[in-house]
Amino acid sequence: MEPDQHEDRHEERYEDRHEERSPDHVAQIQAAWRRERPDLDVSPLAVIGRLHRLAARLTAELTLVYQRYGLGEGEFDVLAALRRAGAPYERAPGELAAHTMVTTGAMTKRIDRLERAGLVTRRPAMDDRRGRVVALTDAGRRLFDEAFTAHLRNEHRLLAHLSTEEAAALQGLLTAWQHRLDGTGDAGGSRTGGSGAGGTGDAGRTERGGDGGP
Repeated sequence: MEPDQHEDRHEERYEDRHEERSPDHVAQIQAAWRRERPDLDVSPLAVIGRLHRLAARLTAELTLVYQRYGLGEGEFDVLAALRRAGAPYERAPGELAAHTMVTTGAMTKRIDRLERAGLVTRRPAMDDRRGRVVALTDAGRRLFDEAFTAHLRNEHRLLAHLSTEEAAALQGLLTAWQHRLDGTGDAGGSRTGGSGAGGTGDAGRTERGGDGGP
């Protein structure tokens, strides 16, 4: 079979499946609520319900990559926050907690796990002997650089389901919505919602609003 013929038939099969596809789970839930509560406007479910389902799916897809490097979402976010700080790749625990949007107690547990794995080290702060700083070890930086490369490759794969124009439009809508919810005004869709790699969640939550989502 000629390659172009194969591709044509593949596209036809995809179009047939697409046309025959039954309403998705969210649409079915909407239909059920319209039947049970016709007095309510259930249109928000179409957006927020799908965002919830997408978030769960994306988290599962992203976590698979972290696990290949022996990391969880939390550990990935900590390493990302340290790596993007630049040499000497260190931050105070409280700063790490703020960057990754967790409590200091949760951050302590993450740092403990990373320290046991030899990926970070603690030392007294130079300007405050009562304080401590957390720094990437050489092994931690090498591991994270490999993991982050794989993470971005994975995010590109996930976004490949959208065209360049669709991805740009979605970014603009999400950015505008995020800024309005945060009370920072209309960003006009011109800014992204995080650093992408540890901005608000490198794992794709904060730098999933950031890196992960980065």
